[in-house]
Amino acid sequence: MWFGFCHVWSTTLVGSYPDRMDLEFSGTLWLWKGPSPWHFITVPEEECDQIEATSAFVTYGWGMIPVKAQIGETGWKTSLYPKDGRYIVPVKASVRKAEGLEVGDLVAVRLAVDI
Repeated sequence: MWFGFCHVWSTTLVGSYPDRMDLEFSGTLWLWKGPSPWHFITVPEEECDQIEATSAFVTYGWGMIPVKAQIGETGWKTSLYPKDGRYIVPVKASVRKAEGLEVGDLVAVRLAVDI
């Protein structure tokens, strides 16, 4: 009986959202200089609000949101990290190299979140 309730609950809530959320925005590439340096782009507040509205359905823990990302002609799978009330997109070295990106560049990003 409990499983039947769970099934109806998830179908009702998930059915109210589209199958995928596509977002486009621009942000500045920045470097986190921790013990393991990494490059990120911060998702603007408006897009973060849209992501947050669906986060309970897509997160796999710690607030991480799996996405398909694209910059220019380069696409990859990654996860958004929550940071300071927003989300950040990790940008791999191979993506930066393929697109000729440097810290401080304004970068157009496309994200697809499967819901």
